[in-house]
Amino acid sequence: MIPPEPSQSTERENTEEGVFKTFVVPDRTRMEEHTIVVDGDVIIGNHSEIRYGIISNSSILGERVEISGDLISRSDVRVDIWSHIGGNIKTGTNAYIGEFVTIDGKLVVKGDLDIGNDVRINGGFEAKGWIVVRNPIPVIVYLYLYISELLRIGKDEEVEKALSELFEDDAGAVSVNSMVIPNGSRISIDSIRVPSKALIGSGCRLVGNIRATSLEMANDTTLYGSIRTIQDVTLGKSNIIHGNIVSRGNVYIREKTHVLGEINAQAIKIHESARVDGIMRASGGIVFEREEAKVLTEKELMQLNI
Repeated sequence: MIPPEPSQSTERENTEEGVFKTFVVPDRTRMEEHTIVVDGDVIIGNHSEIRYGIISNSSILGERVEISGDLISRSDVRVDIWSHIGGNIKTGTNAYIGEFVTIDGKLVVKGDLDIGNDVRINGGFEAKGWIVVRNPIPVIVYLYLYISELLRIGKDEEVEKALSELFEDDAGAVSVNSMVIPNGSRISIDSIRVPSKALIGSGCRLVGNIRATSLEMANDTTLYGSIRTIQDVTLGKSNIIHGNIVSRGNVYIREKTHVLGEINAQAIKIHESARVDGIMRASGGIVFEREEAKVLTEKELMQLNI
């Protein structure tokens, strides 16, 4: 059975709970040798393990989050209880550190420091603002209260705008500005394992084999790894995948995307300008999408006659 054209817009998850179930990679995210660099903010769910450092605008970490490198933010940093930072924490504004957090490196805060009891900082700390020793409000509770307060005071449009900016999941046109890592995710140089679907923006450089429920990728992104999903995979224009694609669902590949490995799926729809170096296997069939014929105007026809 040949797959139908994917819908141009999927159902937006417009609740607080839904926001944190999807792995969202913002445009222009770069996974370097030891660091993930994000233009916008980073939200990491509980019990996640990140074998990288992170550079971002602001960072929000849930409970028992493990980060192997430095955590550097231009704006606020919030770290919930029992989390472990394997390097330094540096923030250009304020820091909120929950109880029983361990920081292997140094804590440098240019603003105020709100810190809980039994926090272990092996490299010492610097804070230019006020220092308050108390247990800061849990990160996830903070996020829920923030969104709930906006709803309470009638800021429905602001909430909708914030969620819309967080991720636009139009197929082939993903546009996001914050990195969201769901609860229980595992990211290392070898693999990116997330519990639900993945939305990847444009102009990214990612390293590792992605394992997700489903995946949508925008344009001009390079992945040094493979993709394995239970549901559909949709790749936009001019992407490069240095690995195989294996899916129990359907695979859609748009113009000028290059897959260096094989594709195994239920059904495949691929643009004729895309390239697959390996074998394509699909029990439901393979469809090649052709370029649309250009309709010439009367003026262009006259010029051709000349």
